[in-house]
Order: sequence, then structure tokens, then C-alpha cells
Amino acid sequence: MERTLCSGVDGSSESLAAARWAAEEAVLRDARLHLIHAGGPGPKEPGPAGVVARRRARQILDHAEEQVRSVCPSVRLTDEHAEGPATAALLRAGEDAVMTVLGSRGLSAVTGLFVGSVAQGVVARTDRPVVLVRAAERQPDGAVVLGIDVTGPCDDVIEFAFSSARVRRAPLHVVHAWSDPSPASIGSGEIALAEQPKQAQEWRGFVDAVLQPWRLKHPEVVVTETVEKGRSAPMLLDAATGAGLLVVGRRMRERPHIGPQTGPVTHHVIHHATCPVAIVPHV
Repeated sequence: MERTLCSGVDGSSESLAAARWAAEEAVLRDARLHLIHAGGPGPKEPGPAGVVARRRARQILDHAEEQVRSVCPSVRLTDEHAEGPATAALLRAGEDAVMTVLGSRGLSAVTGLFVGSVAQGVVARTDRPVVLVRAAERQPDGAVVLGIDVTGPCDDVIEFAFSSARVRRAPLHVVHAWSDPSPASIGSGEIALAEQPKQAQEWRGFVDAVLQPWRLKHPEVVVTETVEKGRSAPMLLDAATGAGLLVVGRRMRERPHIGPQTGPVTHHVIHHATCPVAIVPHV
């Protein structure tokens, strides 16, 4: 089965930047790029509204293809004007994709179709990686930065980061922020141990052990680590300055009466990071 990347386009500068980024990624991964436009009247809508919707969708897709071909003339490319609400259409299209790539304006109050609530809905509900891309002037590709939480399984997140660094021939910088355990989470005899300087060394050893299988699997990837006491989001944003890609995880779980969500660290970096951000779901 052919590997596919899916990119949602709505005519905004952010979605076009995402399509260009997705084209380059598709070439790196020897995959096909599938452009999708959705929202508003669908391609089967009868009457004048359907005619206008089909014409507008074709213009948006053609312009996106021109943008894609300008940076990656050889990319294998297909497109689709999809039925139904945009979030649902993107979730369907991305079910078997390597990743879905969407535009992002961060905290901007004005958003296009695929860079606001739609993108957030896809990120929160899909079980496939999503990459959010800004429309800012492109910077030279730097390292891949991985934010890792070693307190639970995150194999899919680590594998995505290592494979992304490998196809780019870029270094991988791994960031882990640790904090003192609360007295409620440890036994009375362990509190003194938690205050010892040895704790930092133990965290570094733990991170090294977690990463070791991927170092062996991807020996060509140069890995550096930052394992420090602090807050995860600020540390990740600092490390991602000038990076080519920031990779974070999203634990797939739903809370009753709330539904699927992104965690606070992932939510923060989505809105504040200036480089492309990959959100990788994991159990």
C-alpha cells in the first residue's frame, strides 16, 4: 500500500505553507501527497450553490498544487473536494495516512478554515500524527526536537522523532523536564531521597535507558539530551528556537462529559512554537 501524507487546504497562507511543507515531507518519506478541501457545500450539492462550491474548491486545490509543484515538482500528488464538515473529512482522509499536515496561526484571533477549531478538533480526535505549520518565512531546517515524558509509555512519539531526524539527516535533541515528587506521591521514608542531588543523575540515566532501543535502531541519528528540573513547556519552546520540527505526544484518553483533549504542555506548544509542531498520539 502506498504511503500517503494528507494536507488540508482552504486558500489561507497558513494552509498553503502546510501544503508546501507536506510536499517536501512526502518526498523525504517517498510518499504520495493528498490535498483535501472540505467545508461548506460538498461536491454533490445540487443547484447554484453546488456549482459555486465546486468552482471555488477547484480554484483552491489548483492554487495549492501550483504552490506544491513550485517547491517539489516531482512529488506524487492527488486531491479531493470532500463531503461534510471539515474536521470529519480530515479525520476520514487521515485514517491511513502517515500524517496529516495543517496550517496554524497559533494564538491569532483570526483563523482560516483549517488553522483554528478545525485543526484543534483533528489534533484532539485522530489516532495518527498531525503536523501544524505556520505561514512565517521559512527558516533553514535545524534539529528535530523531541519533548519526552518518561513516566509512561511513549514509543510511537519516540519512533516518529527518530525517523523524522533520520529522513532529514538532522540531529535529534531530546528534552525532558523533571520535578520533585509531591509528598503525597511517595512514602515517608523517600522524601529525603527526593531532595538529594542524585535525583538529577537518576533522571538522566532513566532517559538514556528509554532512548537506548532507538539509538540502536537508528545509529545514524546524532542525539543530544537536555534533562533538567523545570517546567516542560518553557523548556521545549526554548529548545525549539530555530528547530526544523518539534515533536510532542498526546495521550489518547477521554474524560467523561469532556471528550478528547490535548494535554496542557502540548496545548501550550501548539499555540506558542514558531517551528512546525508534530503531535503524535500514543496510549
